Amino acid sequence: MKAVCVFCGSSVGRDPSYRQTATIAGTAIARAGLSVVYGGGKVGLMGAVADGALSAGGRVIGVIPRALVEREISHAGLSELHVVETMHERKTRMANLADGFLALPGGAGTLDEFFEQWTWAQVGIHSKPCGLLNVKDYFQPLILMIERIVAEGFIAESYSKMLVIEASIEPILRRFSTYSPPVQKWYAPKA
Repeated sequence: MKAVCVFCGSSVGRDPSYRQTATIAGTAIARAGLSVVYGGGKVGLMGAVADGALSAGGRVIGVIPRALVEREISHAGLSELHVVETMHERKTRMANLADGFLALPGGAGTLDEFFEQWTWAQVGIHSKPCGLLNVKDYFQPLILMIERIVAEGFIAESYSKMLVIEASIEPILRRFSTYSPPVQKWYAPKA
């Protein structure tokens, strides 16, 4: 594993612990010798992740749509900044640059990006780990929903278990380093 893609809020949230955890996550990823791939912003939790990694001497690669650069929210101090035309291009470029995907607290964009990568893992488009950094049990309602999805028979339990969910970054990075994907959805043996 060389790079972790981090999805998270362009806001910092109401509790200061969200920003603090984002900074710690960026720092830990860099100290583990991994690059951070993220949305390229200087604001919110995105900026905190980038700043944490950069302060630890890490490599940070941002991918941002031109429209957001023009609003002057791109981070000026990154190792690399890829400017793309659309959000779809952004997500594809981030996916291609990363070896794993991690969501921190965020809004609809964070969930969209994370769910797309988890879905791609289920159908075998990639075999990269997907994790949730469950700061202050932020993702607990989502975890309950995923359990309901499994209970109602809409996904196999193995696909819910493929998610790496922890309250701190270090166990996630350890589990990412030993990750083994389940059998791809369309190639799973018939029951």
